[in-house]
Amino acid sequence: MDVERILPHRFPFLFIDRIVELEAGKRAIAIKNVSHNEPVFQGHFPGLPLFPGVLQLECMAQAAGLCVGMADPDQIGVLAGIEGARFYRPVRPGDQLRIEAEIVGLRRGFGKAQGKITCDGEQVAQATITFALRSRAEFQETVR
Repeated sequence: MDVERILPHRFPFLFIDRIVELEAGKRAIAIKNVSHNEPVFQGHFPGLPLFPGVLQLECMAQAAGLCVGMADPDQIGVLAGIEGARFYRPVRPGDQLRIEAEIVGLRRGFGKAQGKITCDGEQVAQATITFALRSRAEFQETVR
């Protein structure tokens, strides 16, 4: 499956490298290979590269976006909130992240997903992601 066909994100803000499983509107499992070449490592932190927690949250949000985009290609999930975010261990270059998102609610233009990241079977992070559903056309009109 082509990630760029489903998500509107592009380099350097596309954090899904590969889709492992995808059930439209329900759940997704994706992979992110954390490389030494990530642009964020230039400043976070020189000599001690750590993949920021906020980008881990974005990974979970993008995995949830895969579920939305496969269920309705005309819709895009836009991050609206984060609840219960927890980070259990640092993410460093060379780590392969397994990102899971399960849609737990959709109604009135909003959705919620449970997100989880693991690396080598060890839990890295978790959060509940809230997103607003927006028309893909709405974004295409603003790009010039």
